[in-house]
Amino acid sequence: MVRVKRGNVARKRRKKVLQLAKGYRGTHSRLFRVANQQVMKALRYSYIGRKQKKRTFRKLWITRINAASRSNGLSYSKAIYNFKKSNIILNRKMLAQIALLDSKTFNKLLEVAN
Repeated sequence: MVRVKRGNVARKRRKKVLQLAKGYRGTHSRLFRVANQQVMKALRYSYIGRKQKKRTFRKLWITRINAASRSNGLSYSKAIYNFKKSNIILNRKMLAQIALLDSKTFNKLLEVAN
């Protein structure tokens, strides 16, 4: 059987991992074995983080809408209910942007919804 030396393939694989580990502290960016573990962990966290980002932003939007609607004497749930009832179809992201950047418009929307 012919001897296989894999020098190129192994080096390319290790370089790829070390490139991903760039910026990690100490050994985590220099030694392949440790860097490989850290890269795998980081990729797992980034996958989870992409899911969590959606949750945290929705939570932020709801908090902003709640704060803006409470300044007008309504709770968040009642404001959303009134929007739905009066066919104002704006998602929470847009409502939060309006509440943050243009409070007069948000107040008008609440008046129309009531």
